[in-house]
Amino acid sequence: MPIKPEPDLLAGPFAKRGTLGPRMTAMEDAGKLPPPKTHAGLRVEARIGIQAPAEVIWDILYDLDRWAEWNPTYPSATGQIRLGEVLSVTLALPGQPPQALKPKVLEWVPNAQLHWELRMMGGLIRTLRYIEIEPLANQACVVDNGEIFGGLMGPSLGNRMGRAVQRGFMAMNEALKARAEAEWAGGR
Repeated sequence: MPIKPEPDLLAGPFAKRGTLGPRMTAMEDAGKLPPPKTHAGLRVEARIGIQAPAEVIWDILYDLDRWAEWNPTYPSATGQIRLGEVLSVTLALPGQPPQALKPKVLEWVPNAQLHWELRMMGGLIRTLRYIEIEPLANQACVVDNGEIFGGLMGPSLGNRMGRAVQRGFMAMNEALKARAEAEWAGGR
């Protein structure tokens, strides 16, 4: 089953153009270097347009302690968004029992992206979770909310849980949209 091209990750080990993000060197521009390696696996994602600036959306995402107020997919989240930090989150997917997870923050860029990694079963299942904000205008953005299931058993888990994961991401997107647009309309 072919997978979609992976998201344009802006920084760190999964960046499309190395650790410098979207910048290209003269050699890359001339086509003399091979394309960067991609993060392989099965990808599940949901996108949504939000009528609020990236800063408003980011402030909501960055405040993990308040996720319980608005986030149906992660009704509990604690920790600090810092490189290498291990977070404590509860994943509540439709039709599934809640699950406590301990992902590690891989990358974050204010007003743009949050990526974390989860390893299970001794690394046989690895997931890259991403939330990315793409500004379209000063007061409008698209939020890409997804996960790449990798490792030897990851794609099989992604196939089995893909619909529930996507419904969870869609519910999270709708809740994020409602909260961000309400905050922005309230004069924030």
